[in-house]
Amino acid sequence: MTETLAEPITDREALPVELVDEAGQPVGACPVAQAHTAPGLLHRAFSVLLFDEAGRVLLQQRAAVKTRFPLLWANTCCGHPAPGEPVVAAAAVRLAEEMGLATALTEVGIYRYHAEDSSTGRVEHEWDHVLIGRLNAEFLRTAAPRPDPAEVADHAWIQPDALRDAIADDPGSYTPWLLGVLDIADEGARVS
Repeated sequence: MTETLAEPITDREALPVELVDEAGQPVGACPVAQAHTAPGLLHRAFSVLLFDEAGRVLLQQRAAVKTRFPLLWANTCCGHPAPGEPVVAAAAVRLAEEMGLATALTEVGIYRYHAEDSSTGRVEHEWDHVLIGRLNAEFLRTAAPRPDPAEVADHAWIQPDALRDAIADDPGSYTPWLLGVLDIADEGARVS
């Protein structure tokens, strides 16, 4: 007798992403895997950074099975909205999937970047919406992060200045977009 899974496993690399032009306007769609194949296609993405009341930021270490930048430290979570999907809504879903957390998110800017992963041959070429959220001490007493081990190898809280120092000392341990996202998020956290 063969066993069947109750839910189909989603191949995240087959999901559609929204391609954008140099001004961030939609121009089409393609699968995640195609967008991340060299030289890379500019597409919409999001990066979330969560802060606690002490000003620390929550990082994740990407799982070893990630197709791009595995085992490097990155922002709290990231992903791609489906074509036409509101960015904040997509980010909230992904935050729950990756880190088991829910909080209000606010978009604070765009970080556009292009980065090649020499270990996998894949490329990031993203129009990245940076979102921030806050977790208060009361919430964290009752709801610690519950990362999905298929997505996240580890997680840690760190002060932004200490993170900048760590990236300067050992840039190879961090994703190439983290510092740019942190700068935008940190500025957004100060003004919001």
